Amino acid sequence: MYPENETYREGLEELAAHYKSVLTLLGEDADREGLQKTPMRVAKAMQVLTRGYAMDARKVLTDALFKEDYSQMVIVKDIDFFSLCEHHMLPFYGKAHVAYIPNGYITGLSKIARVVDIFSHRLQVQERMTQQIREAIQETLHPLGVMVVVEARHMCMQMRGVEKQNSITTTSDFCGAFNQAKTRQEFMNLIHNRQ
Repeated sequence: MYPENETYREGLEELAAHYKSVLTLLGEDADREGLQKTPMRVAKAMQVLTRGYAMDARKVLTDALFKEDYSQMVIVKDIDFFSLCEHHMLPFYGKAHVAYIPNGYITGLSKIARVVDIFSHRLQVQERMTQQIREAIQETLHPLGVMVVVEARHMCMQMRGVEKQNSITTTSDFCGAFNQAKTRQEFMNLIHNRQ
């Protein structure tokens, strides 16, 4: 996340100017007191919400790579995330659950959550985000298998369109050892065991 004193990415002023035009096109007076600073606030917010474009998930994983002879399932579950749907630029949010079976190397547990953060902070569709998380871990750590399950609520379904407030979308992607139904079932049992 960008702290208050962080430098924002290039194009911030231009982005703010576009948001001022958007306010005008919506029928607002962009120069009235309550809206004078809104274009810059929104521009900064959008840069934070899309900060994943400036980050490399593979580098994050290799920054904390350790040789270890552990070859059982490693699960990081209930990773909260927020993203923006690329179709309407409205939020979707939920939890990601990630498992991998090491093949000689492990990574820091926080790095798995960081990978979710990187891909969720881009304009996304849930299906692609799920696949990107799995691919980054598979291609970087070369484990015996990876599985990712994402459960999310989509504001584009809740606020507009069908307006279904309680629907949850679940996506999954897996490879390697998780191609075996027994291994997938073990992962699903572990992530849904709420203690």
